[in-house]
Amino acid sequence: MDNQSNYKAFRVEEKDGNFISSIKEIAFTPLEQGEVLIKVQYSSLNYKDALSSIGNKGVTRNYPHTPGIDAAGTVVSSESTKFKESDNVIVTSYDLGMNTDGGFAEYVKVPADWVVKLPENLSMKEAMTIGTAGLTAGMSVFRLSEMVKPTDGAIVVSGATGGVGSTSIAILKKMGYKTVAITGKESEIDFLKNLGADEIIMRKDFEEMAKKPLLKPLFAGGIDTVGGEILENIIKSTNLMGVVTCCGNVASPKLELTVFPFILRGVTLIGIDSQNYPMTYREKIWNKLANEWKNDRLTEASAEISLQELNEKIALMLQGKLKGRTLVNLDL
Repeated sequence: MDNQSNYKAFRVEEKDGNFISSIKEIAFTPLEQGEVLIKVQYSSLNYKDALSSIGNKGVTRNYPHTPGIDAAGTVVSSESTKFKESDNVIVTSYDLGMNTDGGFAEYVKVPADWVVKLPENLSMKEAMTIGTAGLTAGMSVFRLSEMVKPTDGAIVVSGATGGVGSTSIAILKKMGYKTVAITGKESEIDFLKNLGADEIIMRKDFEEMAKKPLLKPLFAGGIDTVGGEILENIIKSTNLMGVVTCCGNVASPKLELTVFPFILRGVTLIGIDSQNYPMTYREKIWNKLANEWKNDRLTEASAEISLQELNEKIALMLQGKLKGRTLVNLDL
């Protein structure tokens, strides 16, 4: 810590009902038993961070607050036997950046139980390009692959141009699966094909499928990131003994289904809760992302910014105008 008493953080404060964010000097506080202090090298900008920065109480209840649900850095102090000084580590999800000060700061203090050692074959920049979205994709593919094999048939992926969807397609392709991408963006068809999608279905066409309890079986499995009618139709179109994972509800949290896909076709629906997923799975997934699932083109679609540039990028993200991954480099 170079004997400094303060560190810089992107701080969001509530003043008279308005939320104002700026770079502040924050004082260090003592570590408690089981905690580690990490010098952050990289964080990344996620939609949840953008919501936290404008005062969304569904994400962050109390202010002042430092957003940032992802962080990668080096342990500088530890009150845990799990980690020692100079360990390179990753922290994603749990309560980081939500109601616990997050990665948009030079230092972050967290429970050791939230921390994963950075795999040897992965840089901190690559880890933050993957981030929570990539980890969620890895969890989804891993759980699906436990029961469905490439020879069983095609896997459909919704929200295919998003962080979870696009990473899922890339991983599935590496594993030898045929993939079908659902998207609402005709302009991104070439992007999806380059990513590895074997077939593209437009979201409008998929949503307008017949309103029946069961549909023609088309897929061996599915990875859904949006919920609502899309998830309903994926489940109803899944083959005998197929598996569908779900991790999002941007379209809708509601499902209007009969039990027929489950009791007549034996379809399995697996929920993916990346925020509190067990550490044994996390370590396994990070190691796969660093090795057999590694995408060497990962960092090509990412841009690095400083803490000072966060406000501008958050505004663009909230307007839907930010493409690719935005990494926050704490050394800039």
